[in-house]
Amino acid sequence: MEITSLFGEKFYQQISFILEIDKLKTVLRKTMLLYENRFENSAEHSWQIALAAIILAEYANEKIDIAHVTKILLVHDLVEVYCGDTFHYHKEDDTTLSEREIKAAQKIFGLLPAEQAQDFFSLWIEFESQQTPEAQFANSIDRFMPILLHSFSETKIWNKFSITQKQIIDKNNHIEKGSTLLWDFTQSLIQKAVEKGDLS
Repeated sequence: MEITSLFGEKFYQQISFILEIDKLKTVLRKTMLLYENRFENSAEHSWQIALAAIILAEYANEKIDIAHVTKILLVHDLVEVYCGDTFHYHKEDDTTLSEREIKAAQKIFGLLPAEQAQDFFSLWIEFESQQTPEAQFANSIDRFMPILLHSFSETKIWNKFSITQKQIIDKNNHIEKGSTLLWDFTQSLIQKAVEKGDLS
């Protein structure tokens, strides 16, 4: 069905953006669902971490605006509509990732009216730069959830990709910047994974 501008250009742009981000449901990650034998998609991940942040907000290291954290989390992966998801432990191998993500951010947010486009782009930059307590907690939740799901999954994805204990710690120790408690719990999950043979 073609969208007409009968209701005004601004509304047309907003509806076009909402339809375009439906593509996020097609972007597969490397985290398995707990109760179905398939990878989660990026839209599912965004929904779950936003809800997890609300539930776990009391464990943030600093006082945070949880509504702002939620907005950051719902926006931060929208660039994957155009550049896909890069496995966290392979990001160093992708030398063009940063440039591609910036272009993708400009393209996807550029579908919105100018003021909203700038607002969404600013949220994305805030997440990437990790300079505010909200962005630090958002990053903590973003990295905590895959580890939690991997820890309770029977699929042994870490083994499949030869991920080591050192890689998990090195790539995720910034969880501590947003929540010391979540990092302590994450380390206990990592240790259990090593004991189970899920990590070398």
